[in-house]
Amino acid sequence: MKSLRHFLKNYPLSCLCIAVIWVLSLMPIPEVPLRDVRFIDKWTHMVMYGGTCGVIWSEYLRKHSKPNLKKLVLLAWLAPALMSGLLELLQEYCTGGRRGGEWLDFAANTTGATLSLCGGMLWVWFRARR
Repeated sequence: MKSLRHFLKNYPLSCLCIAVIWVLSLMPIPEVPLRDVRFIDKWTHMVMYGGTCGVIWSEYLRKHSKPNLKKLVLLAWLAPALMSGLLELLQEYCTGGRRGGEWLDFAANTTGATLSLCGGMLWVWFRARR
């Protein structure tokens, strides 16, 4: 419980992004006018996870002058990737047919997180050079 309070206090925007992803992932999909855009669903997944991971990176780097890269990769890449897989399984098996889990969604989520990981590593590298 103590670590949860610590995470909520130090990473409020990250927690908000994670909560939004959970809500959006488990609610029924509304009809949207962009439905005709090719791969709009996959682009949305990439942006959601890439953005969330970017927020985690920025909040972590704001609080730490010397980042622990191993911890940061676990927190800002692996944890969101695992969460993505869990959400896809929940969509497939626990939404009563309102949502379906897709491996391509998982791949898009992980791609977004990986792009954010690359950007975060560059950010750390440039920051260390200063």
